Amino acid sequence: MTLDAFYKVHEYLVEHTNAPVRRLLMDEIDWSHRLIGIKGSRGVGKTTFLLSYAKENFGTDRQCLYINLNNFYFTQTTLVDFADSFRKQGGKVLLLDQIFKYPDWSKELRYCYDHFLDLKIIFTGSSIMRLKEENPELRGCVTSYILRGFSFREYLNLMAGTNIRPYSLDEMLNGHAEICDTILKKVNPLDYFNDYLHHGYYPFFLEKSNYTENLLKTINITLEIDILLLKQIELSYLPKIRKLLYQLANNEPSSPNVSQLSADIQTSRATVMNYMKYLKEARLLNILYKEGDDVTKKPEKVYLHNPNLVYAFWPVQIADQSVKETFFYNTVIRKHELYSGGKNCHFLIDGKISFDIQTENIEKRRKNKADYVAVDGITTGEGNKIPLWLFGLIY
Repeated sequence: MTLDAFYKVHEYLVEHTNAPVRRLLMDEIDWSHRLIGIKGSRGVGKTTFLLSYAKENFGTDRQCLYINLNNFYFTQTTLVDFADSFRKQGGKVLLLDQIFKYPDWSKELRYCYDHFLDLKIIFTGSSIMRLKEENPELRGCVTSYILRGFSFREYLNLMAGTNIRPYSLDEMLNGHAEICDTILKKVNPLDYFNDYLHHGYYPFFLEKSNYTENLLKTINITLEIDILLLKQIELSYLPKIRKLLYQLANNEPSSPNVSQLSADIQTSRATVMNYMKYLKEARLLNILYKEGDDVTKKPEKVYLHNPNLVYAFWPVQIADQSVKETFFYNTVIRKHELYSGGKNCHFLIDGKISFDIQTENIEKRRKNKADYVAVDGITTGEGNKIPLWLFGLIY
């Protein structure tokens, strides 16, 4: 297989890449670095992101080449040799997809970085990969970023044809009424918000297929490959991890009973805690701690990673409060640290700003003690009450 064959595949993919939303991360990456890693969970659009970068900056110019490392060609040709051939033929930027499919990938990337000073490499990997911690040879040379699923802002811009910019938390706290007024002149976000919560996080909602079935397939592949393969766990333990995830998903966000979970899946407490950590790294869970607690402590609450997952696991009876808390956690964590607010509120942001998430079913029975309240179902707020949907514009 020659480079020409790879170029033909690259040209076809670039020409047929349709990215209707320009991802915010595209402008946040420092593209001057020579070795860039882009991590993300399955289904968030890492391949499309690479191809969009190629299309936007090079078109089909042969200075840039996309390759997928699950190609059988790389069972007999080293990445180093391929990269060397590419640069000798005028190549400048190599885009490597699914890097973990290639053995000794980190050592060969380091070799390329040290010896091919005229070559830039951008690669994608699973969110569960700890690039610098588990691959010491990459320290000091790789710059890593995380590609998340669609924000509500990105979804809204796509579906409503708007061009709403991201807003910082400070902007929201100090001028939420003015921001809402500006946006409401263009679109009513509540017309799109519930659809986003159900099926807007993963870009494959654009495909003509059943979204929930696609999402369940993605979850299972994440468990089977990202967790088992990368963490080197035997396949026989997969049913235990699947059962643990389902048990956690079917509880309202709460502090997990680790002893009960340990008994249910017939493994040790330490193993349950490790599995929960892996599920968090795989972006299937979000875990909330008290401020000051480290990850070895029992969490205060366990959430599914994003609201779309809630609907995938609870297709019949959905707890509205859980969905809205999950949304808030998932969007605000992009830029801030979140901790448990204890008995007084749901969340403590950056250790200083307390927030309650208010839906109709708790509004009357919960006395608010938080600095701010994110309120579901309103288009604009007043005082310390801010529309919940607005926090979807953080990224």
